[in-house]
Amino acid sequence: MIKKTVLRAARIRRIESGFSFIPHRFLTDGFLSSLDQKELLLYFFLVLVSDRHGLSFYSYDAICSLLQLSADDYILARDALIEKDLIAFDGTLFQVLDLPAKPTPGIWRAVNQDRPKVRRPIRQALQGEPDGR
Repeated sequence: MIKKTVLRAARIRRIESGFSFIPHRFLTDGFLSSLDQKELLLYFFLVLVSDRHGLSFYSYDAICSLLQLSADDYILARDALIEKDLIAFDGTLFQVLDLPAKPTPGIWRAVNQDRPKVRRPIRQALQGEPDGR
């Protein structure tokens, strides 16, 4: 086990004016890998700007400008987060929701399932093995 020690005691993070946090389950239960890049960007932004109830009311113009997203990319990401039960939106107000029991599978699950198909040719090339053709 790795022993952890604080590297810079004067710079330990503290919750002060905001209340942003992401539960560790977001990583360990597969929510991170279930989102694409734009969905992650929007989700993290909404977590960052939300209050202790997960509420925020940034306009789509402000969000698109700050995150450098097109309106289409914003709408796709927003709708995907709603569909995946991570946020609620009433047209004006966003709410970041408590994580559901399980993530909705995303593109990364499909990519990870193909990993053995990619790993074998790479290993063969690195080890100088013939590819069987």
